[in-house]
Amino acid sequence: MGIQNQRTLYGKALVELGREDKRIVVLEADLGKSTMTYLFQQAFPDRYFEMGIAEANMASFAAGLSLTGKIPFINSFAVFVTGRAFDQIRQSISIGMLNVKIIGSSYGLSDFGDGATHQVIEDIAIMRAIPNMTVLAPADGTETKKIIKAITGFAGPVYVRLNRNDMPDVIPENYEFRIGKPNIVREGLDIVIFAHGLMVSKAMNAADELAEKGFSARVVNVSTLKPIDEDAIEKMCEGVKGVVTVEEHSVIGGLASMITYIMRGSGLPFEIIGINDDFGQSAESYQELLEYYGLSEKEIVAAGERIMSRSG
Repeated sequence: MGIQNQRTLYGKALVELGREDKRIVVLEADLGKSTMTYLFQQAFPDRYFEMGIAEANMASFAAGLSLTGKIPFINSFAVFVTGRAFDQIRQSISIGMLNVKIIGSSYGLSDFGDGATHQVIEDIAIMRAIPNMTVLAPADGTETKKIIKAITGFAGPVYVRLNRNDMPDVIPENYEFRIGKPNIVREGLDIVIFAHGLMVSKAMNAADELAEKGFSARVVNVSTLKPIDEDAIEKMCEGVKGVVTVEEHSVIGGLASMITYIMRGSGLPFEIIGINDDFGQSAESYQELLEYYGLSEKEIVAAGERIMSRSG
């Protein structure tokens, strides 16, 4: 597998789309070198708005731009764009179903050096709870490019969360992304593992380890967290002995909440892997934090083994 960076590919995709569609404008909260929107600024300085450290104002400004026919992309760290601007996103953008794209960079624990204030474990829960909001979490760089192109042609508010660090490729170039559709990235018969973002690659690695132990795991990339094709999720769970959900997000309000709600009454055993009701912290590396919070292949394998032991 190759390695790519979601932020870099996002910045390049914006430039490419900006050439095709002059309605695209980009708003930044003083983080352009981190979110990579400075690439758009270099290409189209007259369509780039540096708003300073003022996410709430940025969201309101974007709402106004959308009413003039523009397609605004607003950018900041995920923790700030969903937290500081919640009121404006809810009141000004989502109630009116305005065509604003909200890009949250450095999601989860990926800003490992800056600690809890710059890490976000509740952004999906926040954005999923807002009516009219579409919530997306690409699995790798390839899917990031496809998602950014797709949302440009989609009318309405969208939230996309992007990782800060390089990520393994798991999605083939010929894959067709469709909003709302989960995607099987590995077939399996015994267990189904649902994941999004970086956790998709970890689920794939865990499936390899489970196969060595004689267990067959199906891996599903749930890059759309809202809306979701519930019938597709139910079908993907048919015939398996149990379900595992894996996410770099709180176990409250994210993927686990969605899948367990859809499959309520199924009788299938569930194993939930995510961040418990806790904040992040600083560390010397991203991997150190992922392991500390149990977001590793080892934990996924153990969850699969627990399900198989229960099935007799």
